[in-house]
Amino acid sequence: MTKDTISHFREASRTYSDASIFMHEAIARKAGLSSADHKYLGLILQYESITAGEISKLTRLTTGAVTGLIDRLEKKDLLKRQFIQEDRRKVIIIPNVENSMKLLSPIFDELQKKTLNLISTFSKKEIETIERYFREATMIMKQTADDLNNS
Repeated sequence: MTKDTISHFREASRTYSDASIFMHEAIARKAGLSSADHKYLGLILQYESITAGEISKLTRLTTGAVTGLIDRLEKKDLLKRQFIQEDRRKVIIIPNVENSMKLLSPIFDELQKKTLNLISTFSKKEIETIERYFREATMIMKQTADDLNNS
């Protein structure tokens, strides 16, 4: 691989990363959320239910920061706390998928349409290569974050 190839790839990757951050900032503002709350809501929506402790482990946020996150999202009716009968100290967080989709779908629908149009221009083999890159790059980023958080 040539230095030019690596340089062009790094530039494209950096530009993509920056554009993604700026887009998600704009989406969050439009939805009335902070960019962090928007991304953490997306994470929470992947679960039928999740505990505050699990959110803390996934995000590396302190328990206080998670409590603040839950408070803000609950105030916007994007999730709810459900107390466990056997142990009222334990709380399960239930995402309000319907309200979250009402808030975010109008914003994401056009993006998803444009993305699908772009994907349809690639061959199956190209899509598999791009997907492999994203999966493996994600593993590298997660490992880097873990290393930084543990040092």
